[in-house]
Amino acid sequence: MEEVERLVDRFETRLQESSEREITTNAIGEWIMKELHEMDEVAYVRFASVYRSFRDINEFMKELQDLLKK
Repeated sequence: MEEVERLVDRFETRLQESSEREITTNAIGEWIMKELHEMDEVAYVRFASVYRSFRDINEFMKELQDLLKK
């Protein structure tokens, strides 16, 4: 839970320090995926499956294969 709180704190700080007036939801989603990928691969896959709206198992498997290659 503490790790998630730190993630949220980093995100909040990043938003506050940004010079951008608006930040797209796409940019937010990608940042969250990057952070989750480094923090917890299972949480990353869960988030990515919803965020990227995988249409079928093949898209989901490709994401898993890419993750395993890294």
